[in-house]
Amino acid sequence: MWLITTLFAALTATLLLFLFKNKYKLGFLCLMLWGATIMILVDHLLGYEGGKFLEIETDGMIKNGILLGIMMLIPVFFIWFIALFISKLQRRSGK
Repeated sequence: MWLITTLFAALTATLLLFLFKNKYKLGFLCLMLWGATIMILVDHLLGYEGGKFLEIETDGMIKNGILLGIMMLIPVFFIWFIALFISKLQRRSGK
């Protein structure tokens, strides 16, 4: 399910990119989200040994797949927010 969660976030960010062209560094956010989606897809494909391809429960510390997907998105949004903040500071200082 973390693949679906990341894919949904990437699609939403891409839609927002087309709605708000050249604002909020959405291209950077899309790049990170699509990169994460592709990495998770490749991980699923290489690790597939039969059975369910998308699982709701995991064997790791976080048992819920949707919660795991959301937890994986938090650092992406945090990095995007920092990049957006730095960009705003550079525009204010005139650089």
